[in-house]
Amino acid sequence: MNSYQPGRRQRHGRGRSRQRGGRGRFQDQRAPTPKQKTLWQRIAAFFGNGGGQRKPATQSRNGQQQQPRPQRKPEAVEVTSPRLYVGNLSFDATESDLFELFNGVGHVQNAEVVSYRHNQRSKGFAFVQMQTIEEAKRAVEELHDKEFLGRKLVVSGAKSSEHRA
Repeated sequence: MNSYQPGRRQRHGRGRSRQRGGRGRFQDQRAPTPKQKTLWQRIAAFFGNGGGQRKPATQSRNGQQQQPRPQRKPEAVEVTSPRLYVGNLSFDATESDLFELFNGVGHVQNAEVVSYRHNQRSKGFAFVQMQTIEEAKRAVEELHDKEFLGRKLVVSGAKSSEHRA
């Protein structure tokens, strides 16, 4: 016998649970699943994380755990030409600022701040062309690790085209 009366609203629709916030009759049987490890995490755990000590993980933008990047020291390149690499440059530095800074050491032929094409923002490094190799060596001695516009400069010989190949 059906207890349906016209004009009266049913309390629970078809297929809905009578309990609030429940998933139905299987709610009590489901156990919370632990977050599964990725394939690479399982491989790393198998090999003991590469044998080294684990660094503390940091949280990335999307909420996943990330290992911090190791600090990279710029490689010192011997000065074999008058062309110098200037790294760790402030993004506010201009070519005229570099020209003035390096002119205190010797005669500067050219100073070029490397920037992105699409927005002309500095990439944080530059190349300076000195008059002679001796002036370039003196510039490296005097200006390497010197603070300029709030940052310590990295000044070394620029790699030649044969080093890049």
